[in-house]
Amino acid sequence: MYDRESRFPMQETLNHARIEYTEKGVMHMAARRCVIRAISPSGAILALATQFTIPRQFCLDVPEARIGRIGCVLMRINVNDTIEVRFLRLVSDADLNRIFVFSDHPDHRGRLLDLRA
Repeated sequence: MYDRESRFPMQETLNHARIEYTEKGVMHMAARRCVIRAISPSGAILALATQFTIPRQFCLDVPEARIGRIGCVLMRINVNDTIEVRFLRLVSDADLNRIFVFSDHPDHRGRLLDLRA
């Protein structure tokens, strides 16, 4: 399914995020911190601080941009402690703009939050 979808170009960003998933079936909810390095409407590249077993499906939260519970599917684990994920639904342009406003990346310094949208 994901190999037939159109790929959107990734834009570099630097946002703190949180991965939430269940461990041991439905018994325990776990959360780990990560950093969003690049994002597009259909996927993202996440950098992990520690090594842990990553489930195939999990939720991504971006608390500083107030975006919660984006469903993700793990696509690839890279050697440099980054992972590539695909979103279960496309992220809207308003949410992407909100992520870029709160980004620490130098390319997004001039972005402002549009309150009318």
